[in-house]
Amino acid sequence: MTISKYLSITAIVFALTIPRQEAKETGDTSSEHNNKGVELAQQHQYEAAINEFNLAIKANPKSAKAYVNRGSIFRAMHAQAQDQQYDDAIKDFTKAIEIAPKDPSGYLERGQTLVMQKQYTDALTDLNKAAELKPDDMMAIRLRGFAEIGLGDWDKAAADFTTAIQKDPNDAQAYERRGFVYRSQKKFNEAIADYDKSLEIKPDPDVYTKRGYTYVTYLQNYEKGIADYQQALKINPNDYDTQQRLQYAQAALAGKNAPPAAATPASTPEPGLFTPMNIGIALAVLLVVIGIIFVIMRRRGGSDEEPTAAGPIR
Repeated sequence: MTISKYLSITAIVFALTIPRQEAKETGDTSSEHNNKGVELAQQHQYEAAINEFNLAIKANPKSAKAYVNRGSIFRAMHAQAQDQQYDDAIKDFTKAIEIAPKDPSGYLERGQTLVMQKQYTDALTDLNKAAELKPDDMMAIRLRGFAEIGLGDWDKAAADFTTAIQKDPNDAQAYERRGFVYRSQKKFNEAIADYDKSLEIKPDPDVYTKRGYTYVTYLQNYEKGIADYQQALKINPNDYDTQQRLQYAQAALAGKNAPPAAATPASTPEPGLFTPMNIGIALAVLLVVIGIIFVIMRRRGGSDEEPTAAGPIR
């Protein structure tokens, strides 16, 4: 699973956490609209949720939570549309940070959005701040791991996902991401072990495909790779890329198991024309021909001579 795919799935989860009891206790209409917006967002009624957050901000322009929540909805809508236009979300998160610079939520959400835009260096600044303000928040650590993967900082990424796993040993995604890091470091056995653990916690066709790819491409274990590709296709039979990978692995296995081709015996070259025997025969024939010509020429020469005329009888 790619970074953008994973983050788009969780795009509105982090910010929408305001307890409904808060509005009842304070009578704050801003909180009422905020809570209503959260409820609508969880029902994927995004436009209606934005309207509620607009009302919450109008009632209380200093509500950092309303800005964070509205920004998270903007981000979710853009992620769904795959248009990569997150400026309105960034603007809301920045406003939330201005209002509440000691609240980690704005940094966390802006950092996540920057990761989705592949602005990894800027994202790290925000995620480091979020982790500083709330050290026990594993979401900041996990998102920081994504940014470190984007920058190719494998050791730091592995450390962050290890921290997340230690905090939650059932975090399948953290095992999968660390497996990807290990594979990138050519630590293939460690990568396989993490993919195994991720699949043990949560069978996922993407992880089966990743493990299969590791088996086939790096370890040349085609049998296990084929089994993983087939398992992924059982869950998601329309995955064209995995179908192609499976065909490649099957062809590679067939080539590996094919018996060696029998050696073709070298053909004995036919004797050339100029052998000693042929040369001898040719010389003998030539001598015979010369002899015949010599005899013929002598005979022809004798018949051409005029006989000596006898003198007249006197």
